[in-house]
Amino acid sequence: MSVKFGLLALFADGPKYGYQVRTEFEARTGGTWPVNVGQVYTTLERLDRDGMVAAEGTNAEGRALYAITEAGRAALDTWFSTPVADADRPRNELAIKLLMAATTPGVDVGMVVQRQRTESLRLMRDYNTLRRTADEADDVAGVLLLDSLVFALEGEVRWLDHVESTVLRRGGRLTPVIRVRKPGRASTRSGR
Repeated sequence: MSVKFGLLALFADGPKYGYQVRTEFEARTGGTWPVNVGQVYTTLERLDRDGMVAAEGTNAEGRALYAITEAGRAALDTWFSTPVADADRPRNELAIKLLMAATTPGVDVGMVVQRQRTESLRLMRDYNTLRRTADEADDVAGVLLLDSLVFALEGEVRWLDHVESTVLRRGGRLTPVIRVRKPGRASTRSGR
């Protein structure tokens, strides 16, 4: 998720000051995405520079308030109405790591998979604990966010099992296949 739009969304219901934005962002993301104050103020400066928020005086404690602008509301509407494309997602570091392990001589792919599986299961346990706490507090948004993280980890563990069985079925290592793409044509050659 873009921190920029995540923070911008917080202004939809009224002006806020920087530390308040940080606290609300962490509350709405169930504490799973901590942001530091410096990151919040840097993002606010960029939103201000880009005309998406504007300074709007100070509150009773003298804290500078920011409010969303019409341009900010339009950008936020566009963000909400645009599906997340595959190109918008960060690279899957785990997939790259396992594919490199499976094609690099001397690497014990089973060990790499097992260490990742252990870490994924540990994270799943931690997220389930947080989910129970959010459920007890009737924090539906937090429950949904934590469900997303748990479901992703369940899929990851399932994929790890698949990688392990596929690589072991092929003798513990994969042969890299290099695809050379040319305009209008694609050819494949073995990397052996």
